[in-house]
Order: sequence, then C-alpha cells, then structure tokens
Amino acid sequence: MADPMISQSKLNIAASTTPRHQHHLHLENPTPPPSSSKHVNRLLNSNHYISPSRPIYSDRFIPCRSSSNFGLFNISLPQPSATAGISPGCGGKEDNPSAYAALLRDALFGPQNPDKKDWGAGAAGQNIFRYKMETRQSLHSLSPFGFDDMSDLGVSNVAIKTPRKVSRSPYKVLDAPALQDDFYLNLVDWSSHNVLAVGLGNCVYLWNACSSKVTKLCDLGNDDGVCSVGWAHRGTHLAIGTSNGKVQIWDASRCKRIRTMEGHRLRVGALAWSSSMLSSGSRDKSILQRDIRAREDFVSKLSGHKSEVCGLKWSYDNRELASGGNDNRLFVWNQHSSQPVLKYCDHTAAVKAIAWSPHLHGLLASGGGTADRCIRFWNTTTNSHLSCIDTGSQVCNLVWSKNVNELVSTHGFSQNQIILWRYPTMSKLATLTGHTFRVLYLAISPDGQTIVTGAGDETLRFWKH
Repeated sequence: MADPMISQSKLNIAASTTPRHQHHLHLENPTPPPSSSKHVNRLLNSNHYISPSRPIYSDRFIPCRSSSNFGLFNISLPQPSATAGISPGCGGKEDNPSAYAALLRDALFGPQNPDKKDWGAGAAGQNIFRYKMETRQSLHSLSPFGFDDMSDLGVSNVAIKTPRKVSRSPYKVLDAPALQDDFYLNLVDWSSHNVLAVGLGNCVYLWNACSSKVTKLCDLGNDDGVCSVGWAHRGTHLAIGTSNGKVQIWDASRCKRIRTMEGHRLRVGALAWSSSMLSSGSRDKSILQRDIRAREDFVSKLSGHKSEVCGLKWSYDNRELASGGNDNRLFVWNQHSSQPVLKYCDHTAAVKAIAWSPHLHGLLASGGGTADRCIRFWNTTTNSHLSCIDTGSQVCNLVWSKNVNELVSTHGFSQNQIILWRYPTMSKLATLTGHTFRVLYLAISPDGQTIVTGAGDETLRFWKH
C-alpha cells in the first residue's frame, strides 16, 4: 500500500497549482518502501513532505519578464515568435497584466513619445548605468495616473515662491513716557529670558513679554539719568549706563544693584556684553573694557575715536568689537588690542547703527546719520568694503534676523520708517510706518520673530517680521 503521507503530498501540490500559471508538477508515485525504511524515504523526499498544519505554497517562483523595462539598460529582450501564443507566465485574457505594466512604465519612466529617443537603441559598448534624460522626471511623474507634467490636472510643475507676507501694522503699542529723543542713546534691550528693559528718564522698567507684567527696576534720582541699557547673555543681569559716567550692574530677578563701576568722565551711551566682559562707550571718546569678575572697575582702555562713542557691538564669536562714533568712524578691535585693528572712514555722518551677521562670519553692517543715510557692508576677515545702499533717511539702528538672511533698519529724518531688507540683494521686503518721531531704538526678541521699536513719540511698537 502507498505511503499515506506521500499520497497526501501529491494531492496538496496538485490542488495548490492555480490555472493562472498552469505549472503542473508531476510527481511519480514511488514504489512503496518497506515499513522499516519509511523514515529514511521520508527524509530523502522531505521536500515533498507537507505538514497538514502549514499553508501550501508553490515550490518555486517563476517571474514574468514581459513587464520589465530592459530598454532602460539597453538590453534587448528576445521577441517571442508569432506562433508562441500567450506566455504561460502571463496568464490568459482576464489576468493579462500588460495594461498595468504599461501604466506603471509610463508613470516611472514617462510616456514613450515618438519624439523621444528609443530606449533600446544604444551604441555598442555604452555604459549600462549611463545617465539618460528620459529618466529625469519630476516628482509629479510618479503619479499612478501617468501624467507627465500634471498639466491635465491644472497643476504646474514649477513651484512659484510667493513673497512672504509681513504685517504693516504693529500688533501691540505700549506707552513709554519720558522716552528721550536723543540719537546717541541706547535705551531699549531685549533679554534671552524674554524681558524687555527700557530706560525712561531716570528710571529703568522691565516688561515681561510672557506675562505683560511691568516692574520698576530702579530710580537713579533727580541728579542722574539713564543713557543706555544692556542685558548680559544669560539674561539675568542688566548693565545701566548713566549720565554721570557710571555703569551699574543689576540682578534683575531680585531687583538689586550688585555693583557700580566708574572710569568715564561723561555720559555712557553705549554698552556691549561679551561673556563676562562688558564694554562701555562714552562721550569722553573712550571705550572701557570691564571684567565683572575682577575687582578693578576696568581692565583696559581703548582710545581712537575723536568724538562721542555711540555704537558698540561684539561679534557672535566674541572675538571682535565694532565701535561707531560721532566722528563718522567705524573701528574694529580684537580682544587684546588697545588700538583699532581695522578703520573704516567711508561714512559721512555719525555711526550709531552697527550689526554683526549671525549667518556669515566677519560680515558687518553699519549705518550713517542724516548727512550719510547709507548702509554699508564690510568683510572684516578680508578687510574689504562689500557694498553700499542709500536709504534716503538717517539710519538709527540695524539688526540682523536670527532665522533668515534679512536685515532690519530703523530711520529718522525724514520718513521715520522701518525697513525689512533681504540680503545680499538688499531688496525691500516691507516698509513699516507709524512712528511720528525718529525711530531711535530697536531690539529683537530671543526667538527672532518679533522686533520692538521706540521713538520720541513716547511709544513702543511691536512688529512681527
């Protein structure tokens, strides 16, 4: 009697063969072995042994190559003869995949238009992986519907970059009584903790941008006044320059003065932090370098300007200090120099507006006053003047966007406007108006999404840019 397991294998394999492929497997019924050799024969014919608990599959995979695009690699496929009929691997009329293959081929490689080069017509010896223009389709060509340029759907392949919309109106306006209309002062600064410091008369106020809470930090008294404010990088300590030539350091979280430093003979109108180093510029034409960790009021004195120092900015790597003065000069100092290492004398009016680019090392922008009206760009690495643009108005402040390569400038006489520029083309993205006096003060939020401007009209205006 035949082995029941082998007979069962024949039945299962015959039942698993589908009419689509019609690959009939003929297994000869072996001579019934002796019962003692049943186990050995089962091992020899183990590929035919099918466990009743497992699903039954065909024993091998026979690919259908009729839908393969051999022309992509310049491989010619032998054409079947006319008498060959339908290939056994492609099925009959109901299951013929030729329509799907043609649709997939057009979607992946583009329609085979008559004006395109024949895929299979390549020169002998040509590299099989050569680049072909026909394969460089847009992402839209991967559509299962096979549209080459999606024009039939009314969709264009070319992505049109729409201009970024900038609101022309401030989203918030705050009253700032006693905000001075003085070009040489710097009375507004925004900390990394999102707190705005404003000098109003002889007082300094803190405005928390998260809670809108206003705190009076200090009152210098009737015999003194606030000329400049500057936050340390950590956002916890505020430096205040006074009209008496002193610099005070305040702990903003505790509203407590922790130090007073002297050294200047006249008002301190400019401040700039570099880690634990604080630079102060004064009407006495000098710049003092102060290390707040040292006991001395200042560790070095920088001399070079012939008039009041009204602009100070450290580079983002804290290696270079740029200073501007009422002598129309722009100087660049390093960490250890007592004399300027670079001198720029192209401006024809006071240089208060100074800004280092956070996007390109060594790129410095500067703006001149009423008689100059120009924004100039410098490469301090190569000591070269890059470009100049006449804005038509007094340039009061400059600040680079933290997120994109754009520049914000504020202006005085005669238009009192705020301009957003795209660098390096210096095309105007937006012109913002609303202040009725010179826009003398400018600061940017820590996330780079908002700017605040202040003017002699005693208002602070907040803009999204």
